[in-house]
This record gives sequence, structure tokens and C-alpha cells, in this order.
Amino acid sequence: MFVRRALLVLALALSVARCADQPTAVQPTAVNPPTGPKFLQWADKVPQFTARTANRPHGSGPMAMTPPLSLDQYVVSFWAVRGQSRSIEINYVSSIDEQKHPFLTLTTTDPTFVPGIGELAVGDSVLITVTIDTTKIGVSLEPSGLQFGAPAQLKLWYGGAGGDLNGDGVVDSTDSQIEAKLLGLWYREDLSDAWTQIGASQSLDEKSFTYALPHFCEYAVAEALMEWAVNW
Repeated sequence: MFVRRALLVLALALSVARCADQPTAVQPTAVNPPTGPKFLQWADKVPQFTARTANRPHGSGPMAMTPPLSLDQYVVSFWAVRGQSRSIEINYVSSIDEQKHPFLTLTTTDPTFVPGIGELAVGDSVLITVTIDTTKIGVSLEPSGLQFGAPAQLKLWYGGAGGDLNGDGVVDSTDSQIEAKLLGLWYREDLSDAWTQIGASQSLDEKSFTYALPHFCEYAVAEALMEWAVNW
């Protein structure tokens, strides 16, 4: 019995030694980076904004200046009225050339439904709030879920990114390809929702996106990331 047990221990030891002598097998490695959007960043770390609003009952009228937007809020509000054209225009001042550049225009004529309130009659109003995102080129439009009959018209400029769309510190042909092929306007309904690209009209000359909004939520300009292949 003792001899048999000793032979068994020896056989196991030899087996372990043979396994240790074998080269370690290379395991396949899957690289799965995020496939969501890469948001454009402001070239200026602390962009400065100004806003103008217009109340145009008959489709015309002057734009009224609002106070400079607060650095701790970047929020501006205006009253939208069903049956009347109401607009807001937001500009930013670039530290590169110290000139005023367009960032956003929003025009409403037909808000029809306010969440928590209900249907709006012609002549009824709703307070619209635009909050600028200073971490990326985007905005939140409230009240979230506000619906329109005739869509609201949104135009968002992305020139504030300064041309360096991939963030490598150089403006070159790669940025031009990203702008022409991958850049788009994205939205999400809620903070817990995924971002989705929408079919906005892009102007490469103006560096802008234009979209007819059926309702309000959060919007941002971003680059669509291509899904990487698995490396083996």
C-alpha cells in the first residue's frame, strides 16, 4: 500500500512538472471600446455668452438684448406663445479673435402640449428655458417633453470647438474628415437614456446643424465612434 501511494504521488509530481514546462497559451483578447458619441469640447475653457430674444406677433420686430449669461448658470428663458413667433439668439465671444460668433437660434410658433399642464390654446404661453452645456457643445431645452404642432426651429453652431475635432491639438485633414463623415447632432430624453443621432441638416461652411424640433430634450454635437474589431 505504501509503495503504491508513493508511486501515485510521484506520478502527480511528474505531471505537474510537465505542465509547467509547457509555454503559456495566449488567450484571445477582445477590445470593446465604447461605441457611443464623442462630444465636441469648447476651445475656450470658460466661454462667454450673450443672448437676445424677440417677440414677433406678426413675424417681425426687433431683438431685445438680455443681460450677459451668468458664469455659474448659463441659462436664459423666454415666453413662447402659441400662434406667435418667438425667438432667442445666443452668441459667444471667442478668446482667439475676441469677436462675437453665433452659437444658437431657436424659434417657436406652435407649442401645443406642456407636460404636467396639458394642451395649450392659441394665445396661451409657456416659459422656455435654454441651458448651455459648458462641458460640451450642447444645450438642454425645457420644459422637457414640450411638444409642438409646427416644429420649433433649432440651429446650433459648433465653431466654438476651434476646428480641433479629435482633440489632438492640431487642426488638419483628419478633423476635416471627421466633420464631413462622422459629426452629427445627437439627443437624449433623460440623463439615464442613451444618446441617439438625429437627421439634422449640416452646413460645413457655417459649421452648424439645423433641425425641426417636434419636442424638447437635450441636444449636443458629437462624433459618431465606429465600433472596433475584436483583436485576436
